[in-house]
Amino acid sequence: MPKLPDIPPPERRKRRWISGIRNSFFTGLVVVAPIGMTLWLIWTITGHIDGWVLPFIPEKFNPNQYVGIDLRGVGVVIFLIFTVIVGWMAKGILGKSLLQWGEDLVGRMPVVRSIYNGLKQLAETVFAQSETSFDQVCLIQYPRKGLWAVAFISTTTKGEVNRKIPVDGQLISVFLPTTPNPTSGFLLFIPKSDIIELDMTVGDAMKLVISAGLVYPPAKDDDQPTLPLEPPSE
Repeated sequence: MPKLPDIPPPERRKRRWISGIRNSFFTGLVVVAPIGMTLWLIWTITGHIDGWVLPFIPEKFNPNQYVGIDLRGVGVVIFLIFTVIVGWMAKGILGKSLLQWGEDLVGRMPVVRSIYNGLKQLAETVFAQSETSFDQVCLIQYPRKGLWAVAFISTTTKGEVNRKIPVDGQLISVFLPTTPNPTSGFLLFIPKSDIIELDMTVGDAMKLVISAGLVYPPAKDDDQPTLPLEPPSE
Protein backbone atom coordinates (compact mmCIF):
# COMPACT_ATOMS: atom_id res chain seq x y z
CA MET A 1 0.00 0.00 0.00
CA PRO A 2 1.53 3.34 -1.02
CA LYS A 3 2.51 5.67 1.79
CA LEU A 4 0.34 8.75 2.04
CA PRO A 5 2.13 12.11 2.11
CA ASP A 6 2.42 13.82 5.45
CA ILE A 7 -0.28 16.48 5.83
CA PRO A 8 0.77 19.31 8.12
CA PRO A 9 -1.62 20.11 10.94
CA PRO A 10 -3.96 23.11 10.51
CA GLU A 11 -1.93 25.33 12.86
CA ARG A 12 1.27 24.75 10.90
CA ARG A 13 -0.49 25.44 7.60
CA LYS A 14 -1.91 28.64 9.06
CA ARG A 15 1.55 29.76 10.18
CA ARG A 16 2.96 29.05 6.72
CA TRP A 17 0.13 31.01 5.12
CA ILE A 18 0.68 34.01 7.42
CA SER A 19 4.45 33.79 6.88
CA GLY A 20 3.96 33.78 3.10
CA ILE A 21 1.73 36.87 3.26
CA ARG A 22 4.26 38.64 5.48
CA ASN A 23 7.17 37.84 3.18
CA SER A 24 5.18 39.00 0.16
CA PHE A 25 4.31 42.22 1.97
CA PHE A 26 7.93 43.05 2.77
CA THR A 27 9.00 42.15 -0.77
CA GLY A 28 6.35 44.46 -2.17
CA LEU A 29 7.34 47.15 0.29
CA VAL A 30 10.92 47.07 -1.00
CA VAL A 31 9.56 47.66 -4.52
CA VAL A 32 6.81 50.17 -3.72
CA ALA A 33 8.56 52.30 -1.07
CA PRO A 34 11.32 53.78 -3.30
CA ILE A 35 8.84 54.48 -6.10
CA GLY A 36 6.33 56.05 -3.74
CA MET A 37 8.93 58.17 -1.95
CA THR A 38 10.34 59.37 -5.29
CA LEU A 39 6.90 60.34 -6.61
CA TRP A 40 6.02 62.02 -3.31
CA LEU A 41 9.27 64.00 -3.31
CA ILE A 42 8.77 65.14 -6.91
CA TRP A 43 5.15 66.07 -6.19
CA THR A 44 6.09 68.03 -3.06
CA ILE A 45 8.97 69.93 -4.66
CA THR A 46 6.83 70.72 -7.70
CA GLY A 47 4.09 72.09 -5.45
CA HIS A 48 6.55 74.30 -3.58
CA ILE A 49 7.97 75.71 -6.81
CA ASP A 50 4.47 76.33 -8.18
CA GLY A 51 3.48 78.13 -4.98
CA TRP A 52 6.54 80.35 -5.23
CA VAL A 53 6.40 81.13 -8.98
CA LEU A 54 2.69 81.35 -9.85
CA PRO A 55 1.91 84.38 -7.60
CA PHE A 56 4.24 86.45 -9.81
CA ILE A 57 2.40 85.44 -13.00
CA PRO A 58 -0.48 87.76 -14.07
CA GLU A 59 -3.89 86.10 -14.07
CA LYS A 60 -4.36 86.44 -17.82
CA PHE A 61 -1.10 84.53 -18.44
CA ASN A 62 -1.77 81.83 -15.85
CA PRO A 63 -2.80 78.57 -17.59
CA ASN A 64 -4.80 77.48 -14.54
CA GLN A 65 -7.14 80.42 -15.16
CA TYR A 66 -8.30 78.91 -18.47
CA VAL A 67 -8.21 75.23 -17.59
CA GLY A 68 -10.14 75.60 -14.34
CA ILE A 69 -8.00 73.09 -12.42
CA ASP A 70 -4.69 73.25 -10.62
CA LEU A 71 -2.08 72.00 -13.08
CA ARG A 72 0.83 70.80 -10.98
CA GLY A 73 4.15 71.63 -12.63
CA VAL A 74 3.21 74.82 -14.50
CA GLY A 75 5.38 76.87 -12.16
CA VAL A 76 8.29 74.48 -12.71
CA VAL A 77 8.07 74.92 -16.49
CA ILE A 78 7.89 78.72 -16.15
CA PHE A 79 10.84 78.68 -13.74
CA LEU A 80 12.94 76.57 -16.12
CA ILE A 81 12.17 78.86 -19.07
CA PHE A 82 12.93 81.95 -16.98
CA THR A 83 16.22 80.47 -15.75
CA VAL A 84 17.32 79.57 -19.29
CA ILE A 85 16.54 83.11 -20.50
CA VAL A 86 18.47 84.67 -17.60
CA GLY A 87 21.45 82.40 -18.25
CA TRP A 88 21.41 83.23 -21.97
CA MET A 89 21.29 86.97 -21.20
CA ALA A 90 24.07 86.69 -18.60
CA LYS A 91 26.45 85.38 -21.28
CA GLY A 92 26.15 88.59 -23.33
CA ILE A 93 28.00 91.84 -22.80
CA LEU A 94 24.92 93.66 -21.52
CA GLY A 95 24.07 90.83 -19.14
CA LYS A 96 27.60 90.69 -17.76
CA SER A 97 27.58 94.45 -17.23
CA LEU A 98 24.26 94.34 -15.38
CA LEU A 99 25.44 91.39 -13.31
CA GLN A 100 28.65 93.17 -12.37
CA TRP A 101 26.70 96.31 -11.46
CA GLY A 102 24.34 94.28 -9.28
CA GLU A 103 27.19 92.49 -7.51
CA ASP A 104 28.94 95.81 -6.85
CA LEU A 105 25.70 97.14 -5.36
CA VAL A 106 25.28 94.07 -3.15
CA GLY A 107 28.95 94.32 -2.14
CA ARG A 108 28.21 97.62 -0.38
CA MET A 109 25.58 96.04 1.89
CA PRO A 110 27.25 94.53 4.99
CA VAL A 111 24.80 91.72 5.88
CA VAL A 112 23.43 91.04 2.39
CA ARG A 113 26.97 90.84 1.03
CA SER A 114 27.91 87.91 3.28
CA ILE A 115 24.71 86.00 2.50
CA TYR A 116 25.02 86.56 -1.26
CA ASN A 117 28.69 85.58 -1.42
CA GLY A 118 28.05 82.39 0.54
CA LEU A 119 25.10 81.37 -1.63
CA LYS A 120 27.01 82.24 -4.79
CA GLN A 121 29.96 80.04 -3.82
CA LEU A 122 27.57 77.20 -2.96
CA ALA A 123 25.78 77.51 -6.32
CA GLU A 124 29.05 77.64 -8.25
CA THR A 125 30.31 74.56 -6.41
CA VAL A 126 27.15 72.53 -7.03
CA PHE A 127 26.10 73.66 -10.52
CA ALA A 128 29.28 74.87 -12.22
CA GLN A 129 30.35 72.67 -15.14
CA SER A 130 34.02 72.34 -14.32
CA GLU A 131 36.57 69.91 -12.92
CA THR A 132 35.23 70.41 -9.40
CA SER A 133 32.40 67.91 -9.81
CA PHE A 134 32.46 64.61 -7.94
CA ASP A 135 32.80 62.37 -10.99
CA GLN A 136 35.42 59.93 -9.66
CA VAL A 137 35.15 57.45 -6.79
CA CYS A 138 38.21 56.41 -4.82
CA LEU A 139 39.43 54.53 -1.77
CA ILE A 140 41.46 56.20 0.97
CA GLN A 141 42.87 54.99 4.27
CA TYR A 142 40.76 56.63 6.97
CA PRO A 143 40.73 57.20 9.94
CA ARG A 144 44.06 55.34 10.09
CA LYS A 145 46.21 53.14 7.91
CA GLY A 146 44.72 49.71 7.38
CA LEU A 147 41.11 50.98 7.39
CA TRP A 148 39.65 51.94 4.02
CA ALA A 149 36.79 54.32 3.18
CA VAL A 150 34.93 55.30 0.01
CA ALA A 151 35.44 58.94 -1.00
CA PHE A 152 34.85 61.22 -3.98
CA ILE A 153 37.60 63.10 -5.77
CA SER A 154 36.82 66.81 -5.88
CA THR A 155 39.78 68.45 -7.60
CA THR A 156 43.52 68.97 -7.35
CA THR A 157 44.47 70.95 -4.26
CA LYS A 158 45.45 74.52 -5.04
CA GLY A 159 46.50 77.74 -3.37
CA GLU A 160 47.85 78.16 0.12
CA VAL A 161 46.69 74.73 1.27
CA ASN A 162 48.71 72.99 -1.44
CA ARG A 163 51.78 75.14 -0.77
CA LYS A 164 51.95 74.77 3.00
CA ILE A 165 51.24 71.06 3.42
CA PRO A 166 54.70 69.43 3.69
CA VAL A 167 54.12 66.58 1.24
CA ASP A 168 56.06 65.68 -1.89
CA GLY A 169 53.87 65.26 -4.95
CA GLN A 170 50.44 66.45 -5.93
CA LEU A 171 47.69 66.73 -3.33
CA ILE A 172 44.10 65.80 -4.15
CA SER A 173 41.01 67.24 -2.46
CA VAL A 174 38.53 64.48 -1.66
CA PHE A 175 35.14 64.46 0.02
CA LEU A 176 34.56 61.66 2.52
CA PRO A 177 30.78 61.19 3.06
CA THR A 178 29.27 59.88 6.27
CA THR A 179 26.93 56.90 6.52
CA PRO A 180 23.96 56.80 6.07
CA ASN A 181 23.72 60.56 5.39
CA PRO A 182 26.12 61.38 2.53
CA THR A 183 25.29 65.10 2.59
CA SER A 184 27.65 65.54 5.53
CA GLY A 185 31.26 64.47 5.65
CA PHE A 186 34.86 65.62 5.69
CA LEU A 187 37.10 67.50 3.26
CA LEU A 188 40.49 65.79 3.16
CA PHE A 189 43.72 66.68 1.33
CA ILE A 190 45.55 63.47 0.41
CA PRO A 191 48.65 62.73 -1.71
CA LYS A 192 47.70 61.33 -5.08
CA SER A 193 49.89 58.29 -4.48
CA ASP A 194 47.72 57.31 -1.46
CA ILE A 195 44.47 57.23 -3.48
CA ILE A 196 43.07 54.17 -5.23
CA GLU A 197 40.65 55.11 -8.00
CA LEU A 198 37.61 52.87 -8.50
CA ASP A 199 35.66 52.00 -11.64
CA MET A 200 32.25 52.21 -9.97
CA THR A 201 30.01 55.16 -10.76
CA VAL A 202 29.16 57.92 -8.32
CA GLY A 203 25.59 56.60 -8.15
CA ASP A 204 26.76 53.11 -7.19
CA ALA A 205 29.10 54.55 -4.58
CA MET A 206 26.25 56.61 -3.12
CA LYS A 207 24.12 53.47 -2.83
CA LEU A 208 26.99 51.74 -1.07
CA VAL A 209 27.40 54.59 1.43
CA ILE A 210 23.70 55.15 2.09
CA SER A 211 23.02 51.43 2.61
CA ALA A 212 25.99 51.12 5.00
CA GLY A 213 27.56 48.45 2.83
CA LEU A 214 24.40 46.42 2.20
CA VAL A 215 24.06 47.34 -1.49
CA TYR A 216 27.13 46.67 -3.63
CA PRO A 217 27.38 47.50 -7.33
CA PRO A 218 27.39 44.45 -9.61
CA ALA A 219 30.84 43.21 -10.57
CA LYS A 220 31.79 44.07 -14.15
CA ASP A 221 34.06 41.02 -14.37
CA ASP A 222 31.90 37.92 -14.09
CA ASP A 223 35.02 35.74 -13.78
CA GLN A 224 36.13 37.55 -10.64
CA PRO A 225 36.16 35.03 -7.74
CA THR A 226 34.00 35.79 -4.73
CA LEU A 227 34.57 34.70 -1.16
CA PRO A 228 32.06 32.20 0.23
CA LEU A 229 29.73 33.53 2.88
CA GLU A 230 29.98 30.30 4.90
CA PRO A 231 32.78 27.75 5.15
CA PRO A 232 32.13 24.61 3.10
CA SER A 233 30.67 21.76 5.07
CA GLU A 234 32.85 18.68 5.41
